[in-house]
Amino acid sequence: MSETVLIAEAGRPTGSADARRLRATDRIPGVVYGLGMAPITLSVDRRDLRVALSGTAGMNTILDLTVGGDVYPSLVKDIQRHPVRRNVEHIDFIQVDLNAQVTVAVPVRLVGEAKEVEANGGLVDVAMTEFEVTTTPRSIPDEIVVDVSEMDMDSTIRVADITLPAGVVAVADDDYPVVTVLTMRTPVLDAEEEAAAEAAAAEAAEGEEGEEGEAAADDSESDDAGE
Repeated sequence: MSETVLIAEAGRPTGSADARRLRATDRIPGVVYGLGMAPITLSVDRRDLRVALSGTAGMNTILDLTVGGDVYPSLVKDIQRHPVRRNVEHIDFIQVDLNAQVTVAVPVRLVGEAKEVEANGGLVDVAMTEFEVTTTPRSIPDEIVVDVSEMDMDSTIRVADITLPAGVVAVADDDYPVVTVLTMRTPVLDAEEEAAAEAAAAEAAEGEEGEEGEAAADDSESDDAGE
């Protein structure tokens, strides 16, 4: 599990205008709370935050959040982003007990090539992009790796099929699907089926031409009778 130091400044102003001015200096307003502590308002440097969360653990990085000389082992609890620019506008940190259980969402990554699925016009679909687990902070996996190479058109990989590290427990029910297979097109016909399909199409086309000819003859007879 990744850990890193992030320096924060305490005592930031809490008004909206002050927060805008703070963000204009490339500092992000935030707060840290948890484990019965009184919430501390703070700010962090935007670049420092980006670097701190750039490792393989991403949002699940254990941060040694340092505020005024005190260190709070923390995880990112929530990030608020601008609705258009998507840059971070506010961040919540939660202090954690490194020996106590926490529940976090871990990204799912697929490996392998589902050749049988591809050959039959299927598509491997990730039903669960994030896998919720309960464990201690230092045991949080960076990702859940799922091998899809043995999947066929009838396959579904469920929570119970995922092998988790020791001390890590899935939150979802065992039957919940993690990876499924979608049918994108009709499977390729063999030569005999293709020939039968072409013959049926030709017969249908001839029938339509015959009906059109009969209709034209009827129209012609009607015109002659009118004259």
